[in-house]
Amino acid sequence: MKYTDLQDKSVKELNELLKEKRLEVFTLKVKLKTMQLTNTAELRAAKKDIARIQTAIHAAKPE
Repeated sequence: MKYTDLQDKSVKELNELLKEKRLEVFTLKVKLKTMQLTNTAELRAAKKDIARIQTAIHAAKPE
């Protein structure tokens, strides 16, 4: 996921995406703890996606 893809979305869509990504991070952490996660880079990528989404949300909100 790239930041340029997120710029076109509304704040509501970004919040929904953020909720999905947080759930994904939770499930990846559970899989990591139970030794079911084979690719640990997925966790790092999901965290970076959350940061990108949060940046887009803050940029979209007027101050």
